[in-house]
Amino acid sequence: MQTVTSENWPYPKWIAHRGAGKLAPENTLAAFKLGASHGYRMFECDVKLSSDGIPFLLHDRTLDRTTSGKGTAGELSWNALSLLDAGCWHSRGFAGEPLPTFANIAQFCLKNGHSLNIEIKPTPGQEAETGKVVAEHTAKLWKDAQIPPLLTSFHPESLKAAQAAAPHLPRGLLLDTLWKGWLETALVLDCSAIVCNHALWDTSTVTQAKSAGFRCLSYTVNDEWAAQRLLDLGTDGIITDRVDLFSPSL
Repeated sequence: MQTVTSENWPYPKWIAHRGAGKLAPENTLAAFKLGASHGYRMFECDVKLSSDGIPFLLHDRTLDRTTSGKGTAGELSWNALSLLDAGCWHSRGFAGEPLPTFANIAQFCLKNGHSLNIEIKPTPGQEAETGKVVAEHTAKLWKDAQIPPLLTSFHPESLKAAQAAAPHLPRGLLLDTLWKGWLETALVLDCSAIVCNHALWDTSTVTQAKSAGFRCLSYTVNDEWAAQRLLDLGTDGIITDRVDLFSPSL
């Protein structure tokens, strides 16, 4: 497995958000397959833990929006979560699509040579445990791979636990605001990248990040003008829902 640094950056510029953006039920294997059919070779997804410690894909704290279940996802066992429908909310064609385990998605990516941006998405109160377990599973699943996934989180505590569990895996700090100390925190966590709400990047912030040795990635970029602005700024990664609009060969 190669060591990822800002100088040795093996990832493509275009990254499919939650598999295939809004074209398929987010964070499902069906979404990854659809994103791949549009030519995407790197994907972003959200990983949290079931009550019995199984990493699986889901964005929200609760099940209500994107599954047939209700309540806090992290309070259910994987056995219970595996029975839920994670596709019917999106459209009839995806009815019956299950929640995938992290291992399921890893297998798909590894067999097809795809790269992955894993957002560590803890249930509140489980920041450190989720970071630790996701990093441990990632290290084991990708132990024979050349390019490791990029671990990201809005929670420094999750990244700190991931750093302790698998220091060789690259990390990125997610930001929705430029809170005081963001750059110093990313340095302490030995991150390789800063992943910002795309509106936060300008000449000043890109210069700050790059001068400190970070790659600059953006979420969630769905308009051509926004993508062009980020390309002109010299940023390094664009996470998008619009896998039907942006060709990853650009």
